[in-house]
Formats: sequence, C-alpha cells, structure tokens
Amino acid sequence: MSNELISKAEAIMKNANVATIAKIDDKGYPRASTISSIKTDGVKTVWFSTGLSSSKVKFFMINNKASVCYREGGNNITLIGTIDILSDPELKKQLWVDWFINHFPGGVTDPNYCILKFTTNNAIFWIDNQYEEIVL
Repeated sequence: MSNELISKAEAIMKNANVATIAKIDDKGYPRASTISSIKTDGVKTVWFSTGLSSSKVKFFMINNKASVCYREGGNNITLIGTIDILSDPELKKQLWVDWFINHFPGGVTDPNYCILKFTTNNAIFWIDNQYEEIVL
C-alpha cells in the first residue's frame, strides 16, 4: 500500500465539494447521485447530510451497503463500505453548514436533517496514472 497514494487521495477528498454516492434501490439496482461532501476523516470515514425523508435514507435503511466516488481531473477515488444514518443532536450541530438552511428551514434542530456516516471497507485509487486497491 502506497502511503503517498493514500495521502493524495485524502487531499482530493478533503478539497472536494461534491461526491457521487451509490446505493441499492428497492428493486435491487444500483442508483447513483451526487451529494455534498461535508467532512472526511482520511479515506476511512466520510460525512454527508440529507433529509430523513429522502430516497437515500429509505434505501439505506433497507440496505446500508454503499459506494462513494470522488473525481478530480484524471484522478478517481472509489470507496466501498456502509452507511449509518445518524440523528445525534451534538453531531448534527458539529457538522452543520450555513447553506443547509436552504434544505432544512428549521436549522440544526430540523427533524428532517440527518447525517450519513460512510465507513470504508475497500478503496480503489487511480491517481497520477497509478492504480491500487486496498482493504481497510
């Protein structure tokens, strides 16, 4: 495992505003959508926000397996793992971003506001023409 490649992946993820997240829908098909990336903890953990009433949450409640992809230029980071749906008030407050008010008019205490915690099991990197798969 290349520590340099992981460091480059972490920098790309940290600087990204948007990621693609894929889930399995209720018919068993993959369904990808873009989502705002609000925080990363290396390549192991990524935090997103969405509404509890969203289709994402509906699908993750049935099947919490997911994949997250970041792209910058010709570089690609694909993460495979699981999603936890969290409503902890302190965590919601900690991860609140001002523009969320456009989606959650009740602010940090809006009952529809929740956090998606993605935990990586496997990562696939294509960075600077180097390919590597790792198990975390």
